[in-house]
Parts: sequence; C-alpha cells; structure tokens
Amino acid sequence: MKRHVRQFALLAGLTLAAAGAQASVNYANYLKCRHTQLATFDGTLVEAAIATPELSTLVSLVKAAGLVDALSAPGQLTVFAPTNSAFGKVPAPLLGLIGGDTALLTQVLTYHVTPETTDPRRNLIATQAKTLQGQTVYVGYDKDGPSVNQSTAACKGVKTSNGTVWLIDSVLLPQFK
Repeated sequence: MKRHVRQFALLAGLTLAAAGAQASVNYANYLKCRHTQLATFDGTLVEAAIATPELSTLVSLVKAAGLVDALSAPGQLTVFAPTNSAFGKVPAPLLGLIGGDTALLTQVLTYHVTPETTDPRRNLIATQAKTLQGQTVYVGYDKDGPSVNQSTAACKGVKTSNGTVWLIDSVLLPQFK
C-alpha cells in the first residue's frame, strides 16, 4: 500500500511540475505577444489588405460585395482578416454560395469587422465585441494566443489610417436564422 501511495505521489508531483513548466512557457509567450507593437501602414484598411498578398481572396470578396468605400472611410474599425489559406479551408460549394450572393457575402464580411478598436491580445477572458453585421464575436487570449471565436489571430496587428487589421486563420461565419 505504501508503495502505491509513493508512486501516486511521485506521478502527481511530475504532473504538477510539467504543468508548471508549461504554464511558464505560455506566460512568457503571452507577455511577448501582448507587448508586441502594432505594425503601421500609411494608408487605409483596404490599401493595407491590397498590399498583402496573403489577403488577395479577401480583397476580391470585399470588392465583389461593394464594401471598399465603407472600409476606406475615416474611423477606427477593426478587421479580422481571414488569410487565403483560411478561405481554402471553406468547402468550395459553400464559398461559391457565399460569393455568389452579394447580400450573404456582405453579412459574412461585415461579421469580420468591429466599429471600434478591438485588440484580441488584451482580453484574458473572452469578451464580446459587436460587429458591423450586428452580431457579436468573442475576442480573447488563451493558451494558444489571441483568438476571435474559434480562429487564432496573429500576435501583431497592422495599424492603418482608419483602423487595425488582424490576420486570422479561419473564416468567421455568423449565425443565420
């Protein structure tokens, strides 16, 4: 019996030590990400997206939806921008359906935009942020880094003349009724 108690105590101690080591690594990554300065781009959100090859799919969809003027207007918008690889994860029939319906496309794209500055690195507890589409997204920071809903956001955003762009690794889809 004593042997089993000692083995359990040893195993529990090793588990706690491993968890502590992992927590310190995550905490170091958290601090590094949280204190990363935003890059700056001398232009609008749309101009920054156009200048980023990894956002070419998003740019073409923004143009198709007629949102270029809205995303170029003065203000402090936040765009959670899915990369080309994020759009590649969406099944082709669904992407075709969304891209072929301007109203639906507008709903999906405006779900990626908040009307104020939203920094996913600043919320250790997921916080709701209202989108231009009208619904909310959950923005927070967890063990995997900054996130928006279930998407991982880049640690470094890009500050433009009318807002901030954060690259994300998946396309956000609003709830449809």
